[in-house]
Amino acid sequence: MKRLALTLVLATPALAACAGGAPLLHSARALDQGNVAAAAGFSANVATGSLGSSLAKARTEAAANPNAGITGTDSTYAKGALVAAAVAPGLAPFVAARVGLGGGAEGGITYTGRGVRIDMRETWTFGAISYSAGAGGTGYLYDHDADSPLPNVDLGELHGWGFDVPLLVSWRASGGLYEAWGGVRGGYDSVTISELTSIPNAGDFGNAPYALSGTRVWGGGLVGLAIGFRHVHVAIEIDAAWQHVNGSFNGTSASVDGLAITPGSAMWVTF
Repeated sequence: MKRLALTLVLATPALAACAGGAPLLHSARALDQGNVAAAAGFSANVATGSLGSSLAKARTEAAANPNAGITGTDSTYAKGALVAAAVAPGLAPFVAARVGLGGGAEGGITYTGRGVRIDMRETWTFGAISYSAGAGGTGYLYDHDADSPLPNVDLGELHGWGFDVPLLVSWRASGGLYEAWGGVRGGYDSVTISELTSIPNAGDFGNAPYALSGTRVWGGGLVGLAIGFRHVHVAIEIDAAWQHVNGSFNGTSASVDGLAITPGSAMWVTF
């Protein structure tokens, strides 16, 4: 099983490029001091309602006109571009590691294809029931390999930051064969598409991307379940969050709201 877990860790980054969904895929119970857990799997991010329709309308425009969104004012295309950049529907890898710090404290780091999240949390356990409160910060990676769902929206030039606050409660069966958790989670992100260079006055390196800047405020709930034995478990989680995205693409301002659903699954190995 450990060989399978190592294979997953190595292969997962190739599953997909840069979906925005980032499930927690851990319960409220902290690891004991000095214990480490590694996880590998995948997540999907599904934009529903007006988020999905905004992206679909922009794709329809792009199919009919390759210059859609880059000539004149086009709020329809701007909404789709903001969804593509800030919500980022699609598939993504999930690779994480967590360590118990003692006294109910725990830290973790997660890679999700387009970003890296570092978090800390405090937990309280009363028998089979645990509670946790934490905070995480995410940095979105510039110049990662990314396929854009829209022409002229260069997700490879996307960079930014975000933070989130999860509050969880979980129940663990005797012997640790089963563990279930649920909770609420909210956050804020700021993303930008622009060309970066560390060389002053270096000039242009090819065509600069069309500029995008956006903020995302989001909040919702999640439920998860893990099943396994001793040091190896398989976990699944479903997150649902209402998103408000506001910003501009190529000088056109727009905003869009809607629900995003993020299912995810991973294998845990604890040692």
